[in-house]
Parts: sequence; C-alpha cells; structure tokens
Amino acid sequence: MKCWPLFAASAFFCGQLKAHPLQAEPINHAYVFNFDQFYLDQDPDEHVVNGGFLLLAELNCTACHAAPESWQERLKAKPGPNLGGVGSRLDADTLWLMIRSPQHRKKGTQMPGLFAGEAGDEEKVEALVEYLSAMKWDAPQMPAGDVERGKELYHKVGCVACHEPALDVRPPKVPADAEVEKPGNGSVPIALADAYDVNALALFLHDPLSMRPAGRMPDMRLSKEQAADIAAYLHVGRVAEKATARAALKIPPQGVEKGKEVFKTMNCAACHVGVEPLGDQNAPKSAKASTPTPQLASLKADRGCLAEKQASGTPRFDLNELQKRALKLALAVIQKDAAPKLTAQEKVDWQMSRLNCYACHDRDGKGGPEDPRAQFFGVNDSTAESLGQLAHLPPTLDKVGRKLTRGWFEKILWGKDGSVRPYMDTRMPNFGREQTEMMIDWLNEADVAEKPVTIDVSGLGKHHRAEAGRQLLGAKGLACVACHGLKDRKSLGPPVIRLTHTVERLQPEYFKELLLNPQATQLGTVMPPMFVGRKKADLEIESLWTYLREVEGQPLPEGLMSSEDFELKPGKEKRVIIFRSFIEGAGSHAIGVGFPSGVNAAFDAKQSRWAVIWKGRFLDAMSNWQDRAMPPIKPLGTDVKELPAATGERVFGGYKVGKDGVPTFLYRQDGQQVEDTLRPVKGGFERIITVNGKQTKEILSW
Repeated sequence: MKCWPLFAASAFFCGQLKAHPLQAEPINHAYVFNFDQFYLDQDPDEHVVNGGFLLLAELNCTACHAAPESWQERLKAKPGPNLGGVGSRLDADTLWLMIRSPQHRKKGTQMPGLFAGEAGDEEKVEALVEYLSAMKWDAPQMPAGDVERGKELYHKVGCVACHEPALDVRPPKVPADAEVEKPGNGSVPIALADAYDVNALALFLHDPLSMRPAGRMPDMRLSKEQAADIAAYLHVGRVAEKATARAALKIPPQGVEKGKEVFKTMNCAACHVGVEPLGDQNAPKSAKASTPTPQLASLKADRGCLAEKQASGTPRFDLNELQKRALKLALAVIQKDAAPKLTAQEKVDWQMSRLNCYACHDRDGKGGPEDPRAQFFGVNDSTAESLGQLAHLPPTLDKVGRKLTRGWFEKILWGKDGSVRPYMDTRMPNFGREQTEMMIDWLNEADVAEKPVTIDVSGLGKHHRAEAGRQLLGAKGLACVACHGLKDRKSLGPPVIRLTHTVERLQPEYFKELLLNPQATQLGTVMPPMFVGRKKADLEIESLWTYLREVEGQPLPEGLMSSEDFELKPGKEKRVIIFRSFIEGAGSHAIGVGFPSGVNAAFDAKQSRWAVIWKGRFLDAMSNWQDRAMPPIKPLGTDVKELPAATGERVFGGYKVGKDGVPTFLYRQDGQQVEDTLRPVKGGFERIITVNGKQTKEILSW
C-alpha cells in the first residue's frame, strides 16, 4: 500500500494506516454476511439448501432470472444502488475499474462482472463510464469532518457489527496487556470508501437509504457532523486507484448515447435505478435487455455462473465452492417443488437473514455479535456496568412480537425516539420502511403466547388507582425506583430502562407476564420476581399500569420525588402558568396566575374578583396531589396583598387566554359584560377592565 501525504492534522502516520478498516483481509468471493456466518462446508445438504435460497435472493439472481410464481415473493430481488448522481461520487477511473472487474476493485462485492475481455468490451466499458460520469447532481456541502472523532464513532455506534474493526483500536474492556481478538467472520467490504469524494461519502453515511434503498447499508441515525467525521476517518490518507490499463488502452470517446444503449442491452437496469433520464434520481428503471434471460426453472446447474469454467459473457460472481453447492441444491428444489408455505417465525428468520439483523440481535438462540465484535460495544454510563451484557449488547428479540406495541415498533424501525437505553453506545439502524414493515405482523403472529395472560386495563375497577401504583413503585413499596427511572429522573441504582413510556411501548399482557415471571419471560433479565407469593399480584400490577398510563399528570414515586417537583415555576418555564385550586385568600374556586416576571395573582371565580396578589415564587401544588383534604395552598412569595371585596352582583363566565398566555377573566356585573385582565408592569400590575366595550386602566403597585 502506498502512503500518501495528509492534508489535515491527525494522529495517523504511514505505519498506522495499515491498521485501518480498509485494510481488512480481502474476501475473494461474493460476500453475503449471513451465508458465510451460518453455513459451512461440512454442513448437510438439507441445511445448505437454505443458504442457496438466501444467495439467490441476495445476489439478485431473480432480477434477471424469473422465479416460478410460488417462489417469487420469497426470492424477490432487492433494489440495487441508485446511480443517480454517481458521477459526482466516483471518478471515471473508479467507475471503469468497478465495471470492468468488480471483484478486482472491491473484493467481496455482490456485483457481477459482465465483461470478459472480448473484442469490443473495452469500448463498452468506456461508454458506460461516460454515461454514468454524466450523472451529476448539486451535492449540498457537509461539515468538515474530524478524523479522531470519526475513528471513535466508527468503533462505538455499531459499524463494526458488519465492518472490519481497525487493528489500532483497543475495545473499552480489553486490558492494555491483552491481545485484541480479531473477528472470525468476514466483514462486509467497504473498499470504495477511499474512492468516494469525501463530501459525497459524508452525504452517503448521513442518508444511505437514498443511495442504497435495499437497506443492506442501513441508516445509522448519524448527525451531519458525525457522518462527516466517519467519512474523514474512512478517507484519511487515501486517493482513488488509477486505472492504468484504461490509460494504456487510449480508448477514444464513445459518447453518452452509446453508454445509455449499452446500459440497456447489458440489462444493468435489472438492479440499478436512478439513471434515466440523465441525472434524475427518482426515475423509473430503464427498459429490459433486448435478449431475455432464462428463467430459474430452466437453468442448468452446470452452466452459466455455476459452470466449472465460465463461458465468456456470463455474469461472474466469483462464487466459492460452498456457494455453488448451495445454489445448485436450491435450484434443484425450485425446479422440482412449489415453495413451501412459511410459518410466521420462518418469515421473520428469512427477513432477519436478508437484512443481517443477526449481526447484532439474537432470536431463539440464533445470531448476536461474535465476541471479537461485541467487545467494541460499550456504554456511556459507568453505573450500567452492573447490568453485564444487558448494558452494552443489543437486546434479544425473543417474544418481541408480543412485547412491543405497533406504534413503538414503528419508532424503533424507522421512526424517532424509539431508544430506551440511553446508556448504550450502539444504535438501532433504520433499514427502511419497505424492508421492515411486514415484520411487525410476522412477529406478532410468531410470538403469540401459548397461554396468554389477561389484564384489566379499563381503569374501571376499584383497585385501578394511580396512587396505589405510585406507592408500589416507590422506595417504601416494591422499590422499582431502585433500578428504573421515570420522566427526567434517574433510578436510585443502575440505569435500567426508564418507565416513562411503558404504556406507549409495551403490550399490557406482556407487561403483566414479565412482572409475574421475569426470568421465564425475558431470559437473562436482572429483574427479581417481585410478585411471587403476593395474594393481590393481579390487582397490584393493574394499579401499576394505571399509574404509568396517567404518569404525566401524577407525582413521582417516593425515592424519585423532591419537594421542588411540586413548585410551579413560571420563570423557569418562561410562560404564564394558570393553576386552578384552593388558594389561601382566594377561596375554593381560585385560579392562580403566575407570570415569568415574578408577580402573581389569584382570581376568585366564586366572587368573580381578583382576590390576592404577591411577588416572587408562585405556588406549591403538593397538597393538591398528596392530601385528600386539599387544604388551601399558600402563596410561596412575599408581599402578599389582599384586594378589596367584590361589589355588586357578579356571575362568573370563565376566561380566555391570549396568544401571550395571559388570561382575561369574564363575568357579568349588574347585568353588564366585563373583561378583567392583569398584565405585569414595573412595580406591579396594570389592570385593564373592559365594560360593554369601554376600557379603563389602573396600576396596582405595592
């Protein structure tokens, strides 16, 4: 490898570049992660055949070779890379090398070579290069990346679950004197990262689904700055390889139109989108090839890309012997039998295999990151270390179909704010809605409990009281707060999942199932069986659910609660606060109004009058929530002043709130319509009274 001068300050030097992820051991066959992970030469045919089905789908064989009808859904080809704007991402030499010999330019690529060096091939390749080089777009400018931050992010957020870790990065828990174990499974190749324009690479990392709609490179939910940092790391010290053979051949220009025709006749559009008309990334696929390709049902297992010696003009995937064996076994089954009907669990397993979900998650004993990759998965909160693997490894997906609500599935899979493990550095990627939406129904069906539990969440039972649930959660109850935080409060101990979104996140039956028997429901959980032997366990769990359903309007459990939680603070919230309660000096029908400027007032709705004004702190709402007798709340501030009693006959008519949050109180006095407003001014309030449309003002200072 050549060492190139670096144009930005960094800690990388010539020798250290050899440890970079791009220096991963090359893979000399078309790489499909889950095939290489789960299939071995010594495996029996009845197992290997399933790997053949996976290869047929992931290598996009059915993009050209139509499958029998019963197999079409299972073997559906994935969309290939979007070539819109590719001329702005890759230079002409890189395009030439990649088209001319994909396996040479990007070891392990799934792209087949279509040119064997016959007469006229070089001109066709050049024509395609000219055509694709014309695919330009105005790329937005990304921030300048930082190499060291990118290096840290690459090894922290989950990239190494699929891609090669660098040799010069020590995982967080590996002792300084210990040798870092290298991954045993091959890594998904990233060998074009050095050829990408660095700005285009950052754009790709920020929104990979726009260029790779199949989701095999998922969206890691990176900010623009983070994407730029990782791009800088992957790009450091490298320049694109030059196509010396292309320069030596001195091929004359072929023209964009010829390239467009070659693209059509070579059936490149069977996989790729975004190239017709020029530069339109949202365009439909080009027309099919002029020469139709044979269907899977008529393919010979010793011909084409499976032949011992491939004939010129056949796609070259550089398959290894195990892959050829698997494909031949799969073809034999497809040509003989209709596709079997898959169970919901088999459908889940199939899609998880295609998307490589098993690189991070295990389900029913299958998958999860191998140890040399898992050692890079860390935490950002040292108190989480007591949770062991639960702290830093993505969760098992056992029973997840009966665990999560559909709304939360959508948040996790392609939405926002689905993470409930803020202590975990690794992120849940977004594979795209089209690739994952169907899995929700499959998981729901696959994970139905044999003996479903029942739970009453109606809130109608006498035991359905939020306060009872709050006490159970608290430090003097079952002490759930020892592990679980709530709202903005951390737990008293390790940072286990906060309970704030429990009702939004979990199906109620699973919630009860988990609490009644944690270890059987969620293997490996550290949750103790708190409800074993409790005679009223069913009722208590339902009270917990009631509290968590109403949590936004309820006080925190004991242990998480402080006296400040009940103080209403207009200044801190920077808004006018209107609070109805029993306020001392304003009666049982009082409406308190607190202003951010530090003056406050209370309106007596029973007598339709401003009853009391004061300065400083507003109100403490604790007695409203904690004491059933509801004694009157005392103003917290100073300079409390009672206002004169009401005159005349008054009938309260409610209040309206202006755009600035200030309320105007409405009442009738002696038959006349009155609007009464207080607004803060220096030293007190300006009182604005409107009677039948006529306005008067006065200043209240004290």
